[in-house]
Amino acid sequence: MYPAPAKWYDRRDAVFVEFCVEDSRDVKVNFEKSKLDFSCVSGTDNVKHQNEIELFGEIDPKESKHRRTDRSVLCCVRKAEPGKTWLRLTKAKAKASWLSLDFNNWKDWENDSDEDLSGFDKFSEIMKNMGGDDLDIDEHESGDSDDDQTPDLE
Repeated sequence: MYPAPAKWYDRRDAVFVEFCVEDSRDVKVNFEKSKLDFSCVSGTDNVKHQNEIELFGEIDPKESKHRRTDRSVLCCVRKAEPGKTWLRLTKAKAKASWLSLDFNNWKDWENDSDEDLSGFDKFSEIMKNMGGDDLDIDEHESGDSDDDQTPDLE
């Protein structure tokens, strides 16, 4: 058995762990109060993966969930103490060769009050604050000489 390569990132209420295994089968994820067990078989070579992680902090096993896709298994690990920053995923300070930070999803959420808004909600909120509905500009009133019509190309 080999450990599955994984990426992780921290949020206010949960920690997300993505096990990067393509075409996984027989996926088993077990959440305990301070531990996460993952195992699966992947690929056409039937490679067996197993990861046993002693977690940095305690979690809520009943609220933690996982989702399998063709390329990975994403685990949403609910923190027992929401709002507490996890400095690392594992209890041990030693770096695991199979584990890395997911910099694409990493966010400094400690001073961010908008985290619960979805991307679209954030965009809508920004547009509302900018007064986007009042941007009705009449071309003839602009007085900009660069706005003159250009002749058609022949």
